[in-house]
Amino acid sequence: MPLMPKRVKYRKVQRGSRGGLAQSGNKLAYGEYGLQSLERGWVTAIQIEACRVAANRAMKRKGKLWIRIFPDKPITKKPLEVRMGKGKGGVDQWVAVVKPGTMLFEIDGVPETLAKECLRLAATKLPMRVRFVQRHAHD
Repeated sequence: MPLMPKRVKYRKVQRGSRGGLAQSGNKLAYGEYGLQSLERGWVTAIQIEACRVAANRAMKRKGKLWIRIFPDKPITKKPLEVRMGKGKGGVDQWVAVVKPGTMLFEIDGVPETLAKECLRLAATKLPMRVRFVQRHAHD
């Protein structure tokens, strides 16, 4: 089952604008290696799950993967062939709002080459450009 909040204060929200760079959640917090976004956009719960499955499959039950984003924004959609008006559509999917610099995934407990491969496979499932980051000795 895809990620989504257990309960929300408001069932439907406006689309919103998302300017600027990520001020928090932009550094490695848990793992040795990470995947950082270079563009802004929405990552759906299904895309997050696809990344998780791809990375875990490549890790072959070694190491640990952290998901640093959570889909907490509901996106609505009206049914096909319905005229305009009659209210906002029902919730279709949940997305995580991602700004440039947001840390998406982190990996630890595997060699650098395997971590790069795992995160490369995860990156192919994402709708934005990302980069591989590594914790330095002084961090």
